Amino acid sequence: MSVIDKIKAKAKQNVKHIVLAEGSEPRTVQAARRIVDQGIASVTLLGAQTEIEQVAAQTGTGLTGITLIDPKTSAKTDAYISLLVELRKAKGMTPEQARELVTGDTLYFGALMVKTGDADGMVAGAINSTGNVLRPALQIIKTAPGISVVSGAFIMEVPGSKYGDEGVMIFGDCAVLPNPDADQLAAIAIASAQTGKQLTGMDPKVAMLSFSTKGSAEHELVTKVQQATQKVHELAPDLICDGELQVDAALVESVGQLKSPGSPVAGHANVLIFPDLQAGNIGYKLVQRLAGASALGPIVQGLAKPVNDLSRGCSVEDIVSVVAITAVKAQA
Repeated sequence: MSVIDKIKAKAKQNVKHIVLAEGSEPRTVQAARRIVDQGIASVTLLGAQTEIEQVAAQTGTGLTGITLIDPKTSAKTDAYISLLVELRKAKGMTPEQARELVTGDTLYFGALMVKTGDADGMVAGAINSTGNVLRPALQIIKTAPGISVVSGAFIMEVPGSKYGDEGVMIFGDCAVLPNPDADQLAAIAIASAQTGKQLTGMDPKVAMLSFSTKGSAEHELVTKVQQATQKVHELAPDLICDGELQVDAALVESVGQLKSPGSPVAGHANVLIFPDLQAGNIGYKLVQRLAGASALGPIVQGLAKPVNDLSRGCSVEDIVSVVAITAVKAQA
């Protein structure tokens, strides 16, 4: 059974309510049908009801069992406007501005649903940029306690690989933060370990990656990773984490024993934390293309409640998968 099949099975065990903010987008409507039919989550589509119904008719998609909400006419709209004003009053938010956002931007309405517990999580991005999806999430839902930064991880599944957990690994951050400092890198490591445990059931063994292993090179970039590793030990003392490690020392047992004898991670890592976004993005795409890996993500992590972003080139099945991931994160 693949990782995503296991995630879908887990989602079905405790069904959560996921709001799809781009409710009149054709792939989203079709995905909603599959999600409900498969019992992965209960679904709300946001948008004008006539538009959603028109798209459903054009794609031959039934809407039975799927909730439709139009932010312009919802009974919750006024309460959401008041809440948004309260949350953003320090930034000068007026009732008029809040009304425009709540009724005119389904991403804001969806984030407010999640904030208030009217939904357990939100998925969007089929027709919106990552920035557009994350902006209301950061303004309304905010980061989880003790986490200072939002980041993006991938679940990498390499067929037939002996590395990680039978070929399954977490890579972070590969999507959001270009150049994290030591504190941010530590937060990414802790969040990525949580993602791995929640979604795959793995026992995280976190490698803080560098071009140096245990002081084999001296450079400010190495120092940053060393400081981040120490910060992880302070913030999450029960988390198995080591660094700085070169990637071969992190993954290959013989190399790990040679370069970092006695390390609890070297040769056994299943969570790889890259020192910056360039390395992370390049790394996951190399593994995806050269090793034929499945790359699930980016999974947005660090928010107080789950919101996930889609690629604008996503397929219907991609949306189903991301909703399943979001539902399982909501269970936690």
